[in-house]
Amino acid sequence: MSIHETPTQHNSTLVISPFITGNAGSKSNGNSVQANQVSQALTDEQASAATDPKPEEAGGNWGESISHSPYQSIANSPLVQKMNPSVTAASLATPYHNGAPSDTGNGGNGILTSISKNSLFGSTIPSTLRKVSLQREYKDPTAENGGDAKNEAPADGAGSSSREEAGNNQEGMGTTTLTTTTTTTATSVAEFDISELSSIEKLRLWRHDALMQHLYKTAEFIGNKIYTMTGDPNDAFWLAQVFYSSGACIRAVELLTKDMLDSVSIMCRYLLALCLVDLQRYEEALDVVGESNPFYEAADQDAKKQNDGGIKLESSLCYLRGKIYAAQNNFNKSKESYKEAVLVDVKNYEALEELISKNLLTPKEEWDLLDALKPEFTSLDDNQEMVKCLYTIRLSKYLNEDRILDARRRLIEDHNLESNVDVLRSQAEIYCTQCKFTQCLEICEIILERDEFNGEVLPLYISCLYELGAKNKLFLLSHKLAENFAKNSITWFSVATYYMVVGKIEEARKYFSKSSILDPNFTPAWLGFAHTYAIEGEQDQAISAYSTAARFFPGIHLPNLFLGMQYMALNTFSLAEEYFTLAYDTCPQDPLLLNEMGVMYFKRNDLHKAKRYLKRALEAVKELNPTSRTSVSIQMNLAHAYRRLGENERAIRCFKTVLEVSNKDSDTYCSLGFLYLKIKELQRAIDHLHTALSLKPSNLAAQELLLHALELNVSMNLDSDHPLMVNSQLYESNFDQFISSKKRAPRTLDSVGYAKRMRKTHSPLQMANDDDAMDLE
Repeated sequence: MSIHETPTQHNSTLVISPFITGNAGSKSNGNSVQANQVSQALTDEQASAATDPKPEEAGGNWGESISHSPYQSIANSPLVQKMNPSVTAASLATPYHNGAPSDTGNGGNGILTSISKNSLFGSTIPSTLRKVSLQREYKDPTAENGGDAKNEAPADGAGSSSREEAGNNQEGMGTTTLTTTTTTTATSVAEFDISELSSIEKLRLWRHDALMQHLYKTAEFIGNKIYTMTGDPNDAFWLAQVFYSSGACIRAVELLTKDMLDSVSIMCRYLLALCLVDLQRYEEALDVVGESNPFYEAADQDAKKQNDGGIKLESSLCYLRGKIYAAQNNFNKSKESYKEAVLVDVKNYEALEELISKNLLTPKEEWDLLDALKPEFTSLDDNQEMVKCLYTIRLSKYLNEDRILDARRRLIEDHNLESNVDVLRSQAEIYCTQCKFTQCLEICEIILERDEFNGEVLPLYISCLYELGAKNKLFLLSHKLAENFAKNSITWFSVATYYMVVGKIEEARKYFSKSSILDPNFTPAWLGFAHTYAIEGEQDQAISAYSTAARFFPGIHLPNLFLGMQYMALNTFSLAEEYFTLAYDTCPQDPLLLNEMGVMYFKRNDLHKAKRYLKRALEAVKELNPTSRTSVSIQMNLAHAYRRLGENERAIRCFKTVLEVSNKDSDTYCSLGFLYLKIKELQRAIDHLHTALSLKPSNLAAQELLLHALELNVSMNLDSDHPLMVNSQLYESNFDQFISSKKRAPRTLDSVGYAKRMRKTHSPLQMANDDDAMDLE
């Protein structure tokens, strides 16, 4: 490929891959038309072979047509297969897909009889791609005499049809059988005939195959010879790619800048910026890619719409620009660059993942972006519905849960992706959002059984272990991660979480800090670091850490939620309300946020607002297990709000619900006893207060309420003519006389008089209003 044939920003690397344009070279540019003609002739011949009902003829013709052609890589490329459905059927389909059973005598139709279901690209792809698949080989002449024909059975269990074909076919060298690369029979492999390629093209295939097999010294040795001979920017790109893959980014930068190749080739410009980012030279990288997309106002709209099946370089440059801005902590520009990358090419999943995993978008913004991508999905042809569903299940679970569930159902039913990691993780995230940590943990363990160190699932798994207090599992996981991934942020996040579970806050803080240093964009590490200060009651340090997390991750509501909680602990309710409002604007459906807002308004004595937010929180967890800590806390807080509002019957129902689903708690029984005291059901009040004291004898509130209940019970059970009541009246009218006769009066009289004085000075309602000792959870 000459200097004038370098790919544009609308192309992908496919345009300069030797496996697709193997005929391209600086010395043979005039052969491109001839190559296309030969390629088309080859595809036509393959198509006719694929539809031939005679399997033996199809196999022979196919083998003969490819054994000497220098254009196999073109014929088998995704581009040719996309333009010619017959080639797709011939090279990608399997006997199973074609409806031909493997155990039948004819072995399928046409070309499918000679292609294994594991040989995706057939035997015509050179070197690396061929080596990882099954190979086509010609039958050894000795097999006709009954030699080792039994050894030629297909290793993948293709059935007896291949064996019968090997035993009965009398076509000699023209017949073919299937065998794996490990078969030891004496055979001759039908190799790729490169005799018609130029010397430069042969060297390019050599270089590319060495790069694919990670033989970087070999690829460098051949690559610099090619570039010296051709001076082609595309050959410079592949040599720089060798340097970049081997970790020699500085050498790649020197090569690309020496002849100002970044101004000639868009691929060289992209690779140069990528190397500079790895070297943390962000300002230079930004100069290379530009502060904004230089191709946004491209005049050639037709070029913008072209699609070669790969990812457009313009999109990759936008993604790289976003990474540079993120490294400079310019999160607004980073977000816009990532969004532009996805909008330019919907296949750039990496940009979408950065937006979601780094919490740069709010839940609403995520769904707005998906809606904006609807026209772009059409470029995916037959895959548009599947990819759209995959993107849908990746979005925030706080909104449009019905759309997520529908997309997940379609992926399972229409595309058989039930066991796929992303589909399973989506369900686990829904459970985590709903505070169903047990179910979330089960799904995470299913995923980790297949992929033990999946970096996308591990943070969710660790969070579930913390919520459930599974310190033994956390201990074992942390040791495994430390042994295998000592420089990974997730490893030290797991270690820190374990220390926080066992109550060693200092050690937890140290490892949370280490995790955030290894990956400054790892949200859980920042939140965990701030939590360690909040647990110890160091509000100032906690506020500082939460504020940093809120600045780094503008799309997540949790930092603002925790900031509001810290200010509420300091009784700075105005600031608490501001941060709760910011969190509410980002995620209004979080039950934890709604609960905290209810508690704040309760403490501010705005009881009607408190009741409204607590009822919304209870509605948000209606599908949650009622025994969960979250559900119990919300029920308790709502009961206290009803109590303060004087809605005693509703408060009693809430407290009873808590007792039904949770362990016996002294404070709950005390609260119920107090409510029964207010509605003058003294016997029930006394029973519940006795129970409260039996569970916690040191409960001072229960002791005082029980004494008051007993005194009221005595006074209310005596009529006015009772001698005790008469003596009480005498006591009140003549205190001196009462003192002189105190020794002769029954001991009960003191209690009665005290009870009457208490009734005059403190009514039950007044005591209820004075009772603020029972704080909300």
